[in-house]
Amino acid sequence: MSRSLRVDVFFDFICPWCLIGKRQLERALAQLRVSHPDVEVELAWHGVQLLPYIPAQGEPFAEFYRNRLGSAEAVRLRQAQVQQAAAAAGLDISLAGIASMPNTADAHRLLQQAGELLNPAQRDALLERLFAAYFQHGEDLGDRATLLSIAESCGVQRSAVTDCVRGDAEPFAAPVEAAAGGVPYFILDRRRSVSGAQPAEVLLAALHEALAHSAAKGLSA
Repeated sequence: MSRSLRVDVFFDFICPWCLIGKRQLERALAQLRVSHPDVEVELAWHGVQLLPYIPAQGEPFAEFYRNRLGSAEAVRLRQAQVQQAAAAAGLDISLAGIASMPNTADAHRLLQQAGELLNPAQRDALLERLFAAYFQHGEDLGDRATLLSIAESCGVQRSAVTDCVRGDAEPFAAPVEAAAGGVPYFILDRRRSVSGAQPAEVLLAALHEALAHSAAKGLSA
């Protein structure tokens, strides 16, 4: 008999730790499938706009981080930390190629609306493409034409998402309130939470704990 496990993930496209956390979660789920092939995982991604005040045209990436961290040296150290964590997760992130810190409201609206038209594999492909656009190809996720082109490349008809890619910097209203302490944020089986881009081993242990709790609850019902 199969069992189900829901995994809710809260993220923003501009957060490298969210992409790193995605890779670590994928590793954990791959290991879970080996040890628990009867478990069907329902994966749900929820956008969280970390910087709703960023203008529609974005802000210069380097300037944004210098202002945020206080100095070029602080930026260098933070980026080195990110690159090291990304490499450990098997990711090639090109921070030097990012020109703009974008407003991500439209990107979140796009994923949300397009996701309703796609199957889980297609939704993940779109999510991957949006992350890659920013962290690997230096594309502007605040640019309307770029977002519509990405959607089309993932099999979404432009006419189906044109209305949600507004280009007006209207804040993205997330349908689920969570992750008040930051992203990435994982909720397993609607009760067990994990914060941050934790190693796959930590996420796997939390997944096992959520499954054990669900099984114990089923036995006592």
